[in-house]
Amino acid sequence: MTQLPSISIGPVRIEAPVILAPMTGVTDRPFRRIVKRYGAGLTVTEMIASQAMIRETRQSLQKAAWDPIEDPVSMQLAGCSPSEMAEAAKLNEDRGAAIIDINMGCPVKKVVNGDAGSALMRQIPLATEIIAATVKAVKVPVTLKMRMGWDHNSLNAPELARIAEDLGVRMITVHGRTRNQMYKGEADWAFIRKVKESVSLPVIANGDINSIADAATALEQSGADGVMIGRGAYGKPWLLGQVMHWLRTGERLPDPSMDEQYAVITEQYEAMLGHYGPEIGVNVARKHIGWYTRGLHGSAEFRNAFNKEGDAGRALAMLRNFYAPWLSKAAA
Repeated sequence: MTQLPSISIGPVRIEAPVILAPMTGVTDRPFRRIVKRYGAGLTVTEMIASQAMIRETRQSLQKAAWDPIEDPVSMQLAGCSPSEMAEAAKLNEDRGAAIIDINMGCPVKKVVNGDAGSALMRQIPLATEIIAATVKAVKVPVTLKMRMGWDHNSLNAPELARIAEDLGVRMITVHGRTRNQMYKGEADWAFIRKVKESVSLPVIANGDINSIADAATALEQSGADGVMIGRGAYGKPWLLGQVMHWLRTGERLPDPSMDEQYAVITEQYEAMLGHYGPEIGVNVARKHIGWYTRGLHGSAEFRNAFNKEGDAGRALAMLRNFYAPWLSKAAA
């Protein structure tokens, strides 16, 4: 068991530094609400493009929507213009963000080709300007998420972390891969220790943390002050709560019963219909349903049929029928 102390991100105190990673198309408000209820020290919104935030597009406002249960909430921004990042940060502060997180880690081609995300790790002068402008624009604390570097020939995360600390950033999260690795190979948690040793502010380890054992090893190898869990929470919104509980007590909580899992799935499904509207909600829900049902008997055939159903009501009935054999009579 590792008893992690709380961390402070400026005036924001995080009692248990187990954080939900921002994941585009995944960590929307319905999902984050459930994760927070099971237990998470902090949740971060999906990445929001600074230009879209300034224009207040429907999608950007949807991504910036948060539930009171999440308070304090961190809103993540991506962009390549210091002035636009500053303006978007101020808008999000006005909308209630407790923390502004700058994305310098997204490896996706569309983002990188726009000189945002992890592209900024090979443009340190521009990255410096963006950090400085964002910190200056808001009163709430600013954090930074990055990778180890662009590739293994330019592992400059420690350098960028020192710059960020000098400019007033209050926490650094490092995904233990380079941009060119995308999500291939294994996260290098040991490298994160180099970032931790370069700064005095809290450093969070990210990448491939899919279990309590992974969290323990990541903390040991990195010396980090906490962990950020992303893909490990696919279909397991209770994982962060399990990690938090283990860190506090050494006890490993079991996964919820099938009755409880079914209740969570239907709650999230119906919340997605309300968040996106029935037509889009059904489409967005498909990947979540796939993650929840993975490994269950007949799940491949079920997912194949579910993914073809466009009617929200019929899709819910299919979900209910699939889970029926595993539920108690009261839940069914």
